[in-house]
Amino acid sequence: MELETEMETETETIPRKRKGTPNSALETEPDLEIKEPKAKKARLSSILFAENDVITPKQLCELLKYAVLGKSTPEPSWCQLLHQNHLNNVVVFILKGMSQLHFYRFYLEFRFLRKTFRHKFSLPPPTSRFLFNIVGLQRKKLVRGFPRTIKGRSLTSAILKPSINLQNDPIIQKYGCEKVGLMRCLLTKREMETFHFPLQGSPNCENFILTKCDGFITDNSPLFGLNCEMCLTSKGRELTRISLVAERGHCIMDELVKPDFKILDSFTSFSGITEKILNPVPTKLKDVQTLLRQLLPPDAVLVGHFLDSDLRVLKIAELNLEALASREELKAASQETEKKGGPTKPPNMSVLECLDSMGQKLLFLTRDIDELSSSRNCLTIKCSSNKEVLEEAKVEVPLFPFSIVQFSFEPFSPIFADEVKQSMKTKWTEMSTVYAGPFVKNCNIGPLKKMFKSMGPVQSVTLVLETFRPYFCVQYEVLEAAQLAIETMNGILVEGSYIKVRRPVTEFTLECDTLVHELEQDCENQGTIYVTGFGKAFKEHLLEHSSLFPSLEAMILPKDVKSRQQKNYCFLKFKSRDSAQVALEILKGKDWKLKGRHALTPMHLQTWLKDIHPEPAMPSGLQLVPPLLEKHVFQIAEENHPRIVAWRCNRKIEKLYHCLSPGTLCLILMPGTNNTFGLHPGLGLMKIKEEEESDPPGLGV
Repeated sequence: MELETEMETETETIPRKRKGTPNSALETEPDLEIKEPKAKKARLSSILFAENDVITPKQLCELLKYAVLGKSTPEPSWCQLLHQNHLNNVVVFILKGMSQLHFYRFYLEFRFLRKTFRHKFSLPPPTSRFLFNIVGLQRKKLVRGFPRTIKGRSLTSAILKPSINLQNDPIIQKYGCEKVGLMRCLLTKREMETFHFPLQGSPNCENFILTKCDGFITDNSPLFGLNCEMCLTSKGRELTRISLVAERGHCIMDELVKPDFKILDSFTSFSGITEKILNPVPTKLKDVQTLLRQLLPPDAVLVGHFLDSDLRVLKIAELNLEALASREELKAASQETEKKGGPTKPPNMSVLECLDSMGQKLLFLTRDIDELSSSRNCLTIKCSSNKEVLEEAKVEVPLFPFSIVQFSFEPFSPIFADEVKQSMKTKWTEMSTVYAGPFVKNCNIGPLKKMFKSMGPVQSVTLVLETFRPYFCVQYEVLEAAQLAIETMNGILVEGSYIKVRRPVTEFTLECDTLVHELEQDCENQGTIYVTGFGKAFKEHLLEHSSLFPSLEAMILPKDVKSRQQKNYCFLKFKSRDSAQVALEILKGKDWKLKGRHALTPMHLQTWLKDIHPEPAMPSGLQLVPPLLEKHVFQIAEENHPRIVAWRCNRKIEKLYHCLSPGTLCLILMPGTNNTFGLHPGLGLMKIKEEEESDPPGLGV
């Protein structure tokens, strides 16, 4: 999906002086009211600047750091936060255990969230370092390596036999026999330079790519074993195989790589790799580099034999300054940059460290803190229930510049989650399907198909012949196209017959009209319209007549996944629903002759629905339990049913939101779930609370 650059204008009304009046006086017409300059306020851009709307924890961290530090840190790469200096507070709500699946399955229950938060984005399934990656909250130190005992004996006594003298071992000589942390074992910058490691800015590394390892290294940072096999080509040594192993022994990457140049020596006696083996291999060095950048977390530590040689054959330069320099060096570098007028904080600082540098504390309210270590500038309040989290948040959140409020919920069981996923896909498929007819028996099929395709992208068209007169079953790719077909074609005269265009009546479409209405009222869809039926030059034509659409903020042009060709429909985002309605009437007029309606489906929902795949096979030895239908669950545990939980969660956030002061950046994060039975992506929502928002009286939870 291609996102066009946002078009944005700001105007301010300033009273003008009359000619000939002194500077100290301001004359106005008696019947004209002087308009004061409009006060600036912090606000988010109307659209996320990303080719796909999956936002990583690192990107969230970018936004939060910019919200805290402003222009002294790099701006976020995926969205715009305008007038950051007018931002008062930041509050992050984490709904632990919830995913995008929860939000769309119980969409009607999340009424406040969908009607308040215009900006929505997908999150990848979470890792155990979710909170650390976002704000820098550390997990408690875990025991590394193997179990401490082997059949009743300690691991040390089982391995270190008394007859072996280790005093001359270089490791023992350097670090001694006492237990040391990971930080003590890292190579210093001087050692790396001595052994000719490829470092950023070092000679002969100009064309090397940089890893994304730019996070702070701690004793809990993950280790990765790296090993490369290589061959000799006409251009020197080139990569033929790469293996990457996580610290607990899991192989996460093992790839054969085809060199770019002619092989002179395969070094088969060392690697076992021959030129014949490499002939059918499609993987190239650039593919490996891309994959490595995706796999390695920001604070990764590499372990290997002749690691400097492996990094050079990979043409990767280290960027992780924490592995090279002390914090004092970083501070000195940051001060030097500040003198030059650049960013004053290192870009790899965490949100927690940014707050610390400004003398501010972070508030963290949660039920689950046993796994988290404390921090000097983080006030952590442990609560016994979600209700207590709510009550504490009402009192404490207004007192802190940055707060994290975490509610904890039981994730869907694997069986229930699978049932919900399949029903969601079926529901959207049936909502996007229409039956049209009856047509005359000798109807001209070609023009009829063209008529239905003019409503939007068609997945399939089937001619139904089991009835007395033929009907068409049309499945559309997007819900808007199906709804447009129903609204504009139902009851029209086609080849002498008045046809009906309706959805199939099933259990999934019984409340379809209610859901469509609520989707139209979704805050994200309020100023967005769906337009179809244009040609390749539509974008240029629209820009040429931009004066007709002064409130146009962004244009979203979907492309075909395989052909990469632009499709004949788009979504246009405007500043308000009224502006969108005016634009829709113009586009449907006689000059443009297009079709369209108000948007119904957020982009990330479409992406998520297309990515739903069957779950992996169950491990051997396990029995499949018959599906427990949702209605039975509701009867067994009505109070704990996910529908009730979603409704209560929505109300808790609504109450807290109305306690926030204007100018507060508010993020709602449903992190998703990650377990043995499958991954469920998360969902994020964000908004800056404004002064003109009304605060309705709270209701009981």
